[in-house]
Amino acid sequence: MMKRIPATLIPGDGIGPEIVDATLAVLDALGAPFDWDSQVAGLAGVQAAGDPLPQAAVDSIRRTRLALKGPLETPSGGGYRSSNVRLREEFKLYANLRPARTLVPGGRFENIDLVVVRENLEGLYIGHEHYVQIDDDPHAVAMATGINTRAGCRHILEYAFEHAIATGRKKVTIVHKANIMKALTGIFKETAEQMYADKYKGRIEMDSVIVDACAMKLVLNPWQFDVLVTTNLFGDILSDLVSGLIGGLGMAPGANIGADAAIFEAVHGSAPDIAGKDMANPTALLLAAALMLDHVQHADLAARLRKAIDETLNIDKVRTGDLGGNAGTAAYTRALVSRVRNG
Repeated sequence: MMKRIPATLIPGDGIGPEIVDATLAVLDALGAPFDWDSQVAGLAGVQAAGDPLPQAAVDSIRRTRLALKGPLETPSGGGYRSSNVRLREEFKLYANLRPARTLVPGGRFENIDLVVVRENLEGLYIGHEHYVQIDDDPHAVAMATGINTRAGCRHILEYAFEHAIATGRKKVTIVHKANIMKALTGIFKETAEQMYADKYKGRIEMDSVIVDACAMKLVLNPWQFDVLVTTNLFGDILSDLVSGLIGGLGMAPGANIGADAAIFEAVHGSAPDIAGKDMANPTALLLAAALMLDHVQHADLAARLRKAIDETLNIDKVRTGDLGGNAGTAAYTRALVSRVRNG
């Protein structure tokens, strides 16, 4: 019998509870060995505990070091900070992993299989911003400070190289803007070149590209890339661009990896307009669960889950409305459970 693995479950807001329920049904059919501790965050956290990231949720993740979460909504006004950002900072989740693989053929791009590895804690996202007043305009000048550290660069680059090698990838591309931001992103490019020469040369290919050229090349010929690794802001933008190559955020899982915890998520929003209408597509969260299974050394179960998704979409042709089908969340989930049990 498989050893049970404690894990925190955060259903989230909007369509979150529906896609989490769908994912749990498929994981149960798969026999995934998770023992779930369910917690609330986002709007549900504000309603339950007056905080979009209640202490109970933080304590649970600190205990399990593993979490699966649906989309969280940040309440507008009231000075609330994003729960996602707070989770990254709390658990030092320095690596954001965003794989993108074509699941449904017939889109603008075929056979996409890319990974974006984004630094998650530094850069321009550290939030060191302020205004300078001139005359009677308190917002006359806006200023932001970005910080990249050598240690932070090494963390994310080592993760990218090691992940690429472990998963049989051929090439890692360093994405930067060192031609203009010579210090802030120059340190990233320089650290990558040093690490490659010292540790990774001969084990995997490496090249580098300026971020704006990378965006153009991704749209013209995405197949020239394999693994992209970059700083926080560029990674945020490019990971959404890459998701667009495979049909959008509804097909895009995310993993946030740190030294002391790992949190897996659907990266799309909470879509409150379709909540409770049996319309939500749980594929992104299911793929995040597959990444979670990989993380806890159950690659066999992850492979079975991905195979069931592929076959449900492309052999059974059971698809939700966003993929051109007419199945609701429940019907899609039933088809997946059947595939897992019979496949």
